[in-house]
Formats: sequence, structure tokens, C-alpha cells
Amino acid sequence: MIEIIPVDTPSLGDRSYLVIDGSVAFVVDPQRDIDRMLRLAERRGVEIRHVFDTHVHNDYVTGGPALAWVTGADYHVNAADPGRRAPRPAAAGAGGEPGPPPRGRAVATPGHTFTHLSYVLESPDRPPAVFTGGSLLNGTTGRPDLLGPEHTGTLARAQYASAHRLARELPAETEIFPTHGFGSFCSATPSDAAESTIGRERRVNPVLTRDEDEYVAWLLAGLDAYPAYYAHMAPLNRAGPGAPDLSPPHRADAAELRRRLRAGEWVVDLRSRTAFAAGHLAGSLNFGLDGKLAVYLGWLIPWGTPVTLLGETPGDIARAQRELARIGIDRPAAAATGGPAEWAGGDRPATMPTATFADLAAVRRRRPIVVLDVRRAAEWRESHVPGAVHIPLHELPARLDEVPDGQVWAHCATGYRAAIAASILAAAGRDVVAVLDEYDDRPAAA
Repeated sequence: MIEIIPVDTPSLGDRSYLVIDGSVAFVVDPQRDIDRMLRLAERRGVEIRHVFDTHVHNDYVTGGPALAWVTGADYHVNAADPGRRAPRPAAAGAGGEPGPPPRGRAVATPGHTFTHLSYVLESPDRPPAVFTGGSLLNGTTGRPDLLGPEHTGTLARAQYASAHRLARELPAETEIFPTHGFGSFCSATPSDAAESTIGRERRVNPVLTRDEDEYVAWLLAGLDAYPAYYAHMAPLNRAGPGAPDLSPPHRADAAELRRRLRAGEWVVDLRSRTAFAAGHLAGSLNFGLDGKLAVYLGWLIPWGTPVTLLGETPGDIARAQRELARIGIDRPAAAATGGPAEWAGGDRPATMPTATFADLAAVRRRRPIVVLDVRRAAEWRESHVPGAVHIPLHELPARLDEVPDGQVWAHCATGYRAAIAASILAAAGRDVVAVLDEYDDRPAAA
């Protein structure tokens, strides 16, 4: 009996899969930290024989080559991927498609990338399954704009054709197992569906319910910004990345932390936004472990800038190190544990005022302030606080001089991005208040 086990990476919005068939297994789209998959296979008592990547990933560093190397498995990728280094790239078959996975076949599904593949698993003891990567997702599709604007239109139409190919060739009961679509920016639009079938997608997915021109217009209109670190993922993945070094980083004392801050390096506080506001090392930036640390840090940091991590425990440092390794930030320059009193040495820890939208409304009636909305453009277009200044978080470091003079009250949708923005502004010497409220309470701020 075949068993399909999802391995979630919620911080990036992705899923990998371990597929068990008796005492052997194969893996689809593994993340960089392959020890998770190895432990799962060991617990289930199975040998990994094959590893498949559906495409050259743009949102994370693949663990495919490293997992194949460690296990001795065959590594299957599209042989047409330019410059792709792999231990055993899948041999091209008819139509340029690679050879089939065990008990299945590979299907060319371009759209998210030009060489994207989906893998169909067929077995007499269960409904068919298709691992769709960044092609047909639950209620949506993968975005077609990650290879540059000159290819977006062509890939959008290829995505339409690929989705229709899957819907045409596979029976309604076929289960869909996508890699993206669980919060990943590789998804064209958000989706709340945790599971789906070809039959369900035929009924609800815009790519299958609209004609081609209508779908392409809908798809392109819904695209918003994606993380800047994506630009570095494809080159890393084509190079055949190895497993990350997750050994503990060098431990820094207060004097070293001050030196690193003076040198312009990033010192990142991993604690919650409320803990950061109550006391922190002046100049440090707040990217909490309770949110999408890797996504937003990778989006904002100038690539190659040394990173020092501050956490309450060694476990916090290890967790952040793992998150960052998934996007190719392999080794923190240093780390420190404890709290702001230790990190600041003899200096007094800095604090940051926090507020709700009700506080924001009250203060606006008494005196002028700057309301800074750091949400993305699509969120701003949907609604915003009247009179607010809009600078998306990912643009803020380069646009600090556009923030008007005065006290800045920064907000987002839940407080996570607002805390990042507020820490950036505070490090730049601005008087800032972090609005850590839910945006659903925004009417009070009008």
C-alpha cells in the first residue's frame, strides 16, 4: 500500500513529500535541511531510492542533490534544465521529457518555469496522484513572472496549457500534491485549501473555469512583489547545493556585538515583537521566530551582509539558522543568547513604544503624526488608513528618506512586519511607535 507523507515547511509556505511503497520510498521537492527527511525515513524503516525535483526552485535551496548523495538514490530532474548539475539527471525521453518515476510518469508542465515537470504516480491500490510542484495548485497556479518580465506572458499561457493538460489526461479522482500554495510567494494567489483533486480543480480553479485570455488577465492582475532573495535561488540550485552546516555558530559577547553594529552588519533579534519592544540592543533588528523570519530577512538584507543572531536560548539560534539555511544564508557570523541586558553590556537596553489602532486614532485627534503602512501594494489597494504614507516593507530600507519628519507610527496587517519596520526606523534614529494590532481593527484609526 502506497503512503504519501507531506513534510511541511510553513515558514516558506511549501511542502515536500515522502512516498512510501513497502520498504522503499521516493522524495519529491526536498528542502535544504535533509535531516528531517532522513529521520522520517528512518522512523518508517524505508530506504529512499529516488529523489525528484519538479523544477529549479526560486523560493528555496533544494535538498535534492544532497539527499541523493547521502542515500545513494537516483536524482531526477529535467535534463533540459540549462546548466543544472545533478548526480543523475533524468534521461530525456519522447518529447524531451525525462524517464518515469517508479510506478508513474513525468509530464512536462511549463508555466512556473520553462522546464517544469509534474510527476504522476499510478498504483492499483489507490487513486492516481500527481505531484504538481509550482504548476496546478489548490485553487490557483504557480506564478509565471519569476524568470523576468520578458517571459511572463509566455509562461502565463504555458501555465494555462499545462493545467488543462493535467485536467484532460488525469481522472477526476486524481489527488493533487503541490509544492507551493501554502503561503509561498511562488503561488499566484493565496489559497486556503489543504488538499484537492483534479475533479475539484475542474470546478473551482480559475485556470480551468475561465478561457485563456480571461485567465491570463486575472493572473497578471493579481501578481504582487516577491522576495528579492529569489534572484539567488536558481543559481544556487543549478550548482547542485550540498547539505547545510547547522553546527552552532561562534558566540559573541557584548563588545563584539557593538563592533558588528558599527561595521554595518545585521544583528537580528529573534524574540517576539512585544519582547523586543520591552527591551533590546540598540541598533538590532527584530525578525521574530514567530513569523516568516527567512522570507522577510532574505527579502530585506543586502545579499552577503554578515548576520548575527540574538535569541533567548541555543534552540532559538538553531531554529533560525535552519530557517536561513533553506534560502542559502548558510552560516551566521555569530550568535548570542540570553537577553538585552547581556547583549548591551553596561549600556541600557533600548525600548520601543507599541500601540493599537485605537491608540492611533486617539493620538491623531490630538497631534500630527506620520502613519506608515508597510503592507504590500495589493493590500494597500484593497483598503488603507486615510492619510497614511505607503512604503511596502521590502522597499523601506532604500526609501527611508521618503518617510516624513515627525513621530512615525508603523503598521501592517498583524504587527509582524510593523515590528520589522519599526526596528529599521529606530536603528536609523527615527522616533517610532510600532502598531502591533490586527488590521481588522483599522476603522478605529480613521
